Amino acid sequence: MSSKMNKSIFLIGFMGTGKSYWSKIWAEKYGLAHYDLDSIIENAFAMTIEEIFEKEGEDKFRQIETLNLKKFENKKGFFLACGGGTPCYFDNLDWMKKSGTVIYLKATPEYLLNRVMDEKEKRPLLKKVNTAELLYFIEKKLGERERFYDEAHYILDAQQLTEKSLHFIFEENGSALIKAS
Repeated sequence: MSSKMNKSIFLIGFMGTGKSYWSKIWAEKYGLAHYDLDSIIENAFAMTIEEIFEKEGEDKFRQIETLNLKKFENKKGFFLACGGGTPCYFDNLDWMKKSGTVIYLKATPEYLLNRVMDEKEKRPLLKKVNTAELLYFIEKKLGERERFYDEAHYILDAQQLTEKSLHFIFEENGSALIKAS
């Protein structure tokens, strides 16, 4: 099996950065499996993430999320689009870093606002936020999470992504746009 096929890549970042979209594109391009953590949870519970939040609460959801994340322990050769909060709870980020390559898709609050504005009702953390306060909420929540996101192996600008953005991971001597420390 080639080293390309052994890659385990976790995409992290705030909601609206394109984790689900790009993980699917890149998985196809590099011949790897594609998974979306939120979709896995929704399929397992036959409920949307929003419904799980409402019925079980965020604490229970985060436990469910962690259990499903760690089901990838023995898998290789995949892209996993993680939920926006996944790296911020329990030991999830450290576990992902030990289990594969973690890539943070970074974006400005203004970019994120434009991306999530029309999907507000489908996103549990945004559902109850007044539209006028949405940018402030994104800035605040991003500020809380960025210390986790910044620990990723690589940081890519979500606004500049292309099909070729990950070439550095699949080349022997390549380097990232930004190498996280």
